Amino acid sequence: MNDIEKFREDVYAVVASIPHGKVLTYGQIAWLVGRPRHSRMVGHVLQGAAAEIHLPCHRVVNSSGRTAPHWLEQTEMLKAEGVTFRKNGCVDMKTCNWNLISECQEMPLSSARRNGESGMDLLK
Repeated sequence: MNDIEKFREDVYAVVASIPHGKVLTYGQIAWLVGRPRHSRMVGHVLQGAAAEIHLPCHRVVNSSGRTAPHWLEQTEMLKAEGVTFRKNGCVDMKTCNWNLISECQEMPLSSARRNGESGMDLLK
């Protein structure tokens, strides 16, 4: 498996893990897969995702909580899950961002956290 295939597989795994009613940013996903400077590549990978794999891509927003500009259904899909929006039209990141890091900090110290491995290990 080459690097881009591994990256794609890891991105898909993270996106598939986002709970109903929560969102992650492109940058958070990039960090979780161990490529913190590759948030744009996360977007490219998700844009090319086949509909048949049923990824909840609508749960991914930019760092401000803004939805994809040309995907009008995304906002409605998020609202149907109970995601709240601010007056400016962006997702309320304080209440709807999936704070995986704090959830993991509340767990007993895992070997991944002790060894300083990538965020992907926190999903296992």
